[in-house]
Amino acid sequence: MIRIGIVGCGGRMGRTLVQQVLETDGGALAGGTERPGSDLVGQDVATLVGAPPAGAAVTDDPSTLFATADAVIDFTTPAVTVENAALAARTNTILVVGTTGLDAGALARLAEAAKKTRIVQAPNMSVGVNLLFALTRRVAATLGVEYDIEIVEHHHRHKVDAPSGTALGLGRAAAEGRGVDLDAVADRARDGHTGAREDGHIGFAVLRGGDVVGDHTVMFAGPGERVELTHKASDRVIYARGAVRAALWAADKPNGLYSMTDVLGL
Repeated sequence: MIRIGIVGCGGRMGRTLVQQVLETDGGALAGGTERPGSDLVGQDVATLVGAPPAGAAVTDDPSTLFATADAVIDFTTPAVTVENAALAARTNTILVVGTTGLDAGALARLAEAAKKTRIVQAPNMSVGVNLLFALTRRVAATLGVEYDIEIVEHHHRHKVDAPSGTALGLGRAAAEGRGVDLDAVADRARDGHTGAREDGHIGFAVLRGGDVVGDHTVMFAGPGERVELTHKASDRVIYARGAVRAALWAADKPNGLYSMTDVLGL
């Protein structure tokens, strides 16, 4: 049995993760964290989703959670995630990171922490999206540069980062398929008189509005035809399901930084 803790357990994603742990064989709740002053501190984490008490409390001290959990799942902010990676390294606790908006510096900090523990990090924890990453890499490698690549993503109006971590992950997959560096070929914004599209570039289009959980399309637009790969999320439980699966998978793995590609064997 793997005892799993949830960072930010009182939020929408946090409660979804709590419910998923309760429903997953081989997993048990170790507790959760919330900000100091929250009314949830001291409550049993299972009661946040209307379940019977699990003997696992909500705390405002992350070090307490990391000291008692076998694995911790973090879908918070880059700054908090970096701090939690350091805690995971000190306590040799598995850390599953679903946080988006991580820059190169934050990813480097995760890689450093992973020398002392097991960290699974992915821009998207959905099984379907990670299959889309693999398909995107394969199609990009198969089709020539005469096929223009455009990535379109749509999320709810409250999302704060753009393009989404998943869209950037799809861009990286496409760039890897073509054997190029994404930063060298990415068009992340277009406005005004931009001129003709650059051959071999990968474009991003961002939509925000409503309550859309997450829609992503990779378009390969070639002469006389267009190939589109699309994933549409209708429930956040897909991210929770993948994250809990990653925590259980990492239990017997050596220290290192892993991705959902490793978890799924893609």
